[in-house]
Amino acid sequence: MKIASIQIYQAELPVRNGPYTMACAQVWSLTSTLVRVVSDNGIVGWGETCPVGPTYAEAHPGGALAALGAMAPGLIGVEIAPLTLHRAMDGLLTGHNYAKAAIDIAAHDLIGRATGRRVADFLGGVAQERVPSYYATGVGAPDEIARIAAEKVAEGYPRLQIKVGGRDVAIDIAVLRKVWEAVGGRARLAVDGNRGWTTRDALRVSRECGDIPFVMEQPCNSIDELRQIRPQIRHALYMDENAVDLSTVVNAAGSGLVDGFGMKVTRIGGLHPMAVVRDICAAHRLPHTCDDSWGGDVIAAACAHVGATVAPDLLEGVWIAAPYIEGHYCARGGIEVTDGMIALPEGSGLGLEIDAARFGAPVLEA
Repeated sequence: MKIASIQIYQAELPVRNGPYTMACAQVWSLTSTLVRVVSDNGIVGWGETCPVGPTYAEAHPGGALAALGAMAPGLIGVEIAPLTLHRAMDGLLTGHNYAKAAIDIAAHDLIGRATGRRVADFLGGVAQERVPSYYATGVGAPDEIARIAAEKVAEGYPRLQIKVGGRDVAIDIAVLRKVWEAVGGRARLAVDGNRGWTTRDALRVSRECGDIPFVMEQPCNSIDELRQIRPQIRHALYMDENAVDLSTVVNAAGSGLVDGFGMKVTRIGGLHPMAVVRDICAAHRLPHTCDDSWGGDVIAAACAHVGATVAPDLLEGVWIAAPYIEGHYCARGGIEVTDGMIALPEGSGLGLEIDAARFGAPVLEA
């Protein structure tokens, strides 16, 4: 099969009860970019990419649209095979993994539909049909975050991610104390700085909260800062935003810099490179998540499928934006979190039935 045409759409995803606040970003609504790839035998596959605003990472919706527009004409006639497509995309545009991921995801969806198989089945095989999710709280006041944490544990979430950073670190410490009082050991805890702490702040938190078991996820801005704090902190260290390509993941895993990863499917370039990350982590016995920065049902399904292929003892969870946004792309419902778990979608490909008309006219096509 070869690519016959590509249509690119954009859709607004308003934040439920917004804004959603992180150390480096506050968002009320996000623009998601969707890709519809049609093969020369008429089969359709969908992909998606949705950066969390322009300050979370080196990605934004305008950049996704421009990058996809630059690549799309050169992809017409290319074989729909993940490695072939990535080589073609790299030959057309350097970088912009988050935009290339939309094409990658659409290709996997299309291959699955063409073969009658689920994406997870040909990504390596399903290890579990229902994957654990986790809830990310956002940055907030101690009592409010503790209340949310207790509520989400009661809903069945096995893991909580507590957002911190971008303010006096003493408030972050108070949040962690309140959360621990509220949920104790009833859920695994990750404390996510989203690059918002200095090394001084990270060391202080680990020192003053040494009795609270949590993983410290991307507390500081750079890899050099992670190297500085690594031998001094009392908590496991996870890399998130710095894991921008496979070379970085290989070096971080092989050097023992980190104890795990918070991985984003679109940041690494899609499902093909994400499966490589999964295997690198398996070789080093490193836990990791399989999620994305934001997005609708297409991204959620992609994360669930690759998450389902991870060894259960290494899967930290699959985060999706569904609990934070209104509505779905699919007329028959979409991907949801139920009792803290996500059921692998049924049907071939990603398992979604999407009507392109719901997005209006394409903003670009080739």
